[in-house]
This record gives sequence, structure tokens and C-alpha cells, in this order.
Amino acid sequence: MSGSKSRAKKKASTPSDLSPDNLPLRSSGRQVRKKASEAIEDEEDFLEKKYRKCEKAGCTATCPVCFASAAERCAKNGYTSRWYHLSCGEHFCNECFDHYYRSHKDGYDIYCSWKRIWTSNGKSEPSPKAFMADQQLPYWVQCTKPECGKWRQLTKEIQLTMQMAKTYRCGMKLNNVLKRVSEVSTQPWYAMLILPPLLKDSPAAPLLAAYYPDCVGMSPSCTNTNRLHGENKLEQSRETPSNPGINPYFQPFYQPNECGKALCVRPDVMELDELYEFPEYSRDPTMYLAMRNLILALWHINCKEVLTLQTCAHHIMVRGLVRIRCVQEMEKVLYFMTRKGLVNTAVLSVSPGQYLLPKEYHNKSVIVVGAGSAGLAAARQLHNFGLQVMILEARDRIGGRVWDDKSFKGVTVGKGAQIVNGCINNPIAIMCEQTGIKMRKLREKCDLIQEGGRLTDPNIDKRMDFHFNAILDVVAEWRKDKSQHQDAPLGDKIQEIYKTFVQESGIQFADVEEKVLQFHLSNLEYACGSNLHNVKSINYSGQEICVTANGKIYSAQKVLVTVPLALLQKNIIHFTPPLPEKKVKAINCLGAGIIEKIGLQFPYRFWNNKINGADFFGHIPPDSSKRGLFAVFYDMDPQGKHAVLMSVITGDAVTFIEDMDDKQVVKQCMVVLKEMFKEQDVPNPMKYFVTHWSKDPWAQMAYSFVKTGGSGEAYDILAEDIQGKIFFAGEVRN
Repeated sequence: MSGSKSRAKKKASTPSDLSPDNLPLRSSGRQVRKKASEAIEDEEDFLEKKYRKCEKAGCTATCPVCFASAAERCAKNGYTSRWYHLSCGEHFCNECFDHYYRSHKDGYDIYCSWKRIWTSNGKSEPSPKAFMADQQLPYWVQCTKPECGKWRQLTKEIQLTMQMAKTYRCGMKLNNVLKRVSEVSTQPWYAMLILPPLLKDSPAAPLLAAYYPDCVGMSPSCTNTNRLHGENKLEQSRETPSNPGINPYFQPFYQPNECGKALCVRPDVMELDELYEFPEYSRDPTMYLAMRNLILALWHINCKEVLTLQTCAHHIMVRGLVRIRCVQEMEKVLYFMTRKGLVNTAVLSVSPGQYLLPKEYHNKSVIVVGAGSAGLAAARQLHNFGLQVMILEARDRIGGRVWDDKSFKGVTVGKGAQIVNGCINNPIAIMCEQTGIKMRKLREKCDLIQEGGRLTDPNIDKRMDFHFNAILDVVAEWRKDKSQHQDAPLGDKIQEIYKTFVQESGIQFADVEEKVLQFHLSNLEYACGSNLHNVKSINYSGQEICVTANGKIYSAQKVLVTVPLALLQKNIIHFTPPLPEKKVKAINCLGAGIIEKIGLQFPYRFWNNKINGADFFGHIPPDSSKRGLFAVFYDMDPQGKHAVLMSVITGDAVTFIEDMDDKQVVKQCMVVLKEMFKEQDVPNPMKYFVTHWSKDPWAQMAYSFVKTGGSGEAYDILAEDIQGKIFFAGEVRN
């Protein structure tokens, strides 16, 4: 039409426009321009028929290529009526779409089989695009040669395995094709990704069987993510471990409807600090969850070696260019998890040049105040990060309140911390696993012996234990009541509830039952380290922080304070400027509990005649005033080779023995033992020790508890840093 309109205009031109001088030249120029225009239009028409651009707005692919090649009439890099977009660089043609989606096509049964498994196992929609991403996209693998590192696309028939990812080198005959992949690392490319990556054969799968796989970053099409046992899988898991071999104390993921475990994460939700660190995943966290869950699983499967980026990358099994993106992002996620202390922690040995964090951290310096367990662990971790660390300790030994006595032949007895309460995800459990030390679970049996040596009927103990726990439940509910404006000492509240219960129920407890209740109260005092009723300076005013100790001044960019709470309460360390009022208030909202220990080695195991199959036995106190005096005796060698007992002094009993010497305390203990085993001769101990933590100038406590009027929030406030300069760990992090 445009050509005919142009010719019509020429015929209508006036004679005055066609002078003899310029007629041939102008006519020739118009003809050239006309032919050029027609040629361009013809070429565009040809290209329109041969090529079609991706209809996805923002897609940078000018000439899409079908990766599927499934249909006989696959468009390849030619014309198709529609391109289906998975990412900028990954498209499939309408012919291949029809091949799987149309019921009369050969690929329809394959698609339906996959769809049935996906629907029964997953939560997301089993769309054709999801099928193509999960089953048809080619894998990408990176050359492991240090001087290369190029990414190669495998042919569609080749299944990527962890072993191949570990060993692949350019030049291997895998019909690979080199492609430009720099665009994958950009945010626009990620923004144009239609579907998030769902990992196959993730090591996290055995730990997350209670979740929909696609809600925690895993593909529902693999065997190891099957939530319905007995269902045949379309794509069988190639390297699923039959037994992940994880220590039962390692539980990095919450199970559905679970809460309240330490160092545990929801596998299907990003935590607040994760959202702050990785805001780009706030809209769809699937990729982040896939990587984070994989990292946590790998660490808890093998915590004896440093978890490296390479190890993580080899376990990323996902089709398409997004695997490149996952490997690139994995480094940031691994560094974050390491900084957070969830992986690569405890007693790992890291050689220089293989530090856990990048070089920008290596020029920082830190002073750790206190060489107790927290200070030593923190110093080691900071050193593994690559930081310059100095430890200041007031004692002539390390360990703080973790202090073992090895003077007893064949048996080590802890003068301080020894029993691990709450083993799940406890850092001590990690350290034991790393060092090959086995944790022995204490058996629940605890025979209760009365004055005169009589064993208490177990039914009485069970009954009173039930009543005692019921009282604690009432106390807990009372504490939750926001209308209560006044707090009360725990001992007073227990006594109040107990009296009310007796009055309203009409139950009268026997004398022995009252004494058993006092035994349970003594155990509560043991847990609190208290009666139920109750380095010299750090200057951080400048750029560098100055710590004064032993007449010397030490400087660093950061300081980590790990001293016991009692020392902070007594202002043993002078801070300049003073600690914020909020932190001082929190310090004083907590109590510094005291317990003491006594260890005794005997010539033979005299208690075996009465106590069998138990790791400890209890002493029923004659009255409430003596309930914390040697209430429990621990058999330090239940295998029966050595005769060593350890007992504790808690509550008011600590004050009772405070001014006694060791011999006097041992004498008091022997009076109790001889009364408990009255029917036989009890030998005198060959060796013994008695602790005096209350008089230790650098401890003055055992562990902390929440005082009357305080709350557990005080621990969170104590854990807060000051101006990004002063940090706190150890007792204040309880």
C-alpha cells in the first residue's frame, strides 16, 4: 500500500516541480530510497515469520532458543507462535509445550506422571513451567581447575551428581557448550526468574520430612523428599543417604508446631536478622531457605571439619542457570551463618590462610576479658575468623568455673560445671562430637533415703513430684498474668499456693510426704543456685578501646567481656563512660546464685548394697532448714570400678558451711551418709575436696537466676552491645 501511495503522489506532481536540470537526479534518488524501504519492510516481514521475541516484559533475550528440543517440530532457534520464559536465557517453544501438555502428544504421559507425584508430595502448582524447570532444563557445572572455573552446560541427558560436581574439568567429553553467564549474577536477571530453585537430593531432606518440600527449598519430585511412603518417584534420588548419621542432640530445625529450642530455626521462614541481611529474598525466600537449610544440614552431618563453599556448592543439585546463581549466593549465606555462630564453630582447627571470613575482617583486633569457657570459645572463634585476639585473665589458670579435680584415682570430678542440662543443640554437644568425647545420659532413677537409712516408697516420690510440678505450673500461670503488678519470691509463692491447695482440697500429707516435698524444693534451689528468697577498667570513649589490667594498658577496636555476673554487679570493672542505665538495671535484675560441691573417694563402694542401677541417689532432709545440705549424691563411676561420690550444697545450706574449713564440711557430709546407711559401716574417705566459689574473688557465684521483680528479658538486654564496641558473652548470655 505504501508503495502504491508513493507512485500515486508522483503522478499528481505539478509540472513546475519537474525542471529539466534536476528531473533525472531526483527521480533516481527517490527510486533508490523506495527500493531500500521496501527491502527493509520485506526483511522485517521475513524475520517476523522466522523469529519471535520473548513476550515477557524486560527479557533481554533477543533471539530465544528452545532448551527442551522435545517435539519433532521444535523451533530450536527459529520461529514459534509463543516463547515460554523461565529466565533471561532459558525459554521453550510452543511446540515443546504442546508435546507435554496436549493429551494426544507423546510427552503427555510423562508430564501427567510428574504432575501426580508433585501434587501428592508438594504444595505449589504443578504447572508446565514447573515441569520444564524441574525435569527438562539442562544442568550446569563449573570447571574445578583453579585457573579456569568456567561454567559449562551439560547435555539434557546427563544427570549431574555430587561426584561429577567435585571432579568436573573442562575438556572432559560431555558434549558441553560454553556460554556467557555473567548476566546471571545481576539483580535484574534474578528479578526475571519465573520460578525459584528447588534443590534435588538436599542433605536437609531427612530432617525435614514433616514439611512440604517446596516450602523449604526442595523439589517434591525426588525420593528423599517423599512425604508419602511407598509412592514411586519420577526422578529417583541418586545419592540419598540411607542414614544421615546425625547426633540425636543435633536438631537444627523446628518441627511443625514446635518452639522454644535454642539455636534452632524454622526451615520454612526467614528470621528477622536474615531478612535484615538479605532483603532481596523477602518477597520469595525459597532460594535463601534452600541454601540455609542445606548449610545447616551439612554442618550437623559433619561438624568435625570446616564447612567450605566448595562442599556446599557440590551439594547444590538444581537444573538451569539458577544453579550458577545459587553457588554465587551460597558464599554470602555461608559467611552469614558462620558469623551468627550456627556453623563452623566450637573447637575447629583452622590453619592460617584458611580463615572462615573474608580478608576485610582480618585487620580487626579484639580483647577478650576472661579466660573461662565462654572467653576461650569466643577467642578461638574470633581467631578462626581471622581477627587479632588477645585474652586477659585474672587467675593463674584458664577455665573459670569449669575446673576439674583429677586427684581421685581413675575418676575426674568437676569442681564447677560438669552436668549438661538441656543437651539439644548445646554447644557442649558439638564440642563432644568434634573431640570424640561421648556424653553419658544420667538415668532417671533416684532412690530417696530417709534419716535412719530407710528407702522411700517410689510411689510416694511420684505422688509428691506430681504435686510439686502442679504447684510450679500454677506459679508459671501467675507470672503470665499481666494484671499482677507485684512480684514475689519464688519460695514464698510456692508456700502460698501449697497452703491454699491443702486448705481447698482437704488433703493431709504425711510427715514423709512433707519431707519428700522439701527434697524437691532443694533440687529447685540447686537449679537456681540460690535461696528461693533471694581486670580493672575499660575505656571506650575513643576510637580505640583501652583496657587497663595489672598496671598495663591494652588497646583494640573491640572488647568482649565474659566475666561472671557477680563481678559486674560489684563494679569490679570500671567502664568509661559508665554503662547505660538500661544495662545496669538489667545486671541488677538478675541474681548471682551460689552452690558448692564436695567430692569424696572411699576405699570401696559401700552404697552398692542399697543402691542399684542408678547414677545418683537422694537424701530426704529431716526438716526444711537442712534441705540444701547434701540433698543428692552422684556416683561418679557407675561402672563400679571406683568408689567416688559427689554432692552439692545449695540454698541456705551454703551460708551454713560458709565459714567451715574443708574437714568440718566433710564431717557434716559423713554424718549424713552414716545416717542414710545406718545399717552398715560407712568408711571414712581416703581423699576429698570442697569448693568455695562464694569466696573466689574472680567468680563469687555459680550461675545466674532471675531475681524477684526481674524477668528473663534482662538476659537479652545484657547481650546487647554498646556502640558496636563493647560486647558481652558467657554468664550474661546464660
